[in-house]
Amino acid sequence: MTPAPWDFLFTGFNTVNFPSLHWPIIVLSLVFLVGQVILYNVRTRQLHRFTLLVSLQEWLLWTGVITFSLLLIEALFVFYFFFVVLTVLIGLATYVWVRFIRFPPEIAAYNEQLRRTRFFSQSKYKHPEATIRASRRRKRR
Repeated sequence: MTPAPWDFLFTGFNTVNFPSLHWPIIVLSLVFLVGQVILYNVRTRQLHRFTLLVSLQEWLLWTGVITFSLLLIEALFVFYFFFVVLTVLIGLATYVWVRFIRFPPEIAAYNEQLRRTRFFSQSKYKHPEATIRASRRRKRR
């Protein structure tokens, strides 16, 4: 007789109890952890002028570092499978919250601010002589 699915939640997460999940979770956690750090370094170099987008990348970095490190620790020290599932769910929920709920209103406001500054700088220099300094003779008259 096989145990019920909820009985697996309170068994240790190791290769004996979960042979098809243990190593894939360890390998994917390592890959995602390294990938998250590489992605953070690349994106912050590209977006270094936009502090809000760098802040978004920092939130995603720390969410990934915490989630994937916890998964590695839970696999190494044979935590209950319940904690592994809980870590994955909370980590994914945090990723979704950061990317789709917390930062989009701030990014929209920042884009609006950028649009306004571009518009006013374009209107300031719209006239062809706006960038030409007035000669000293004209100023003296």
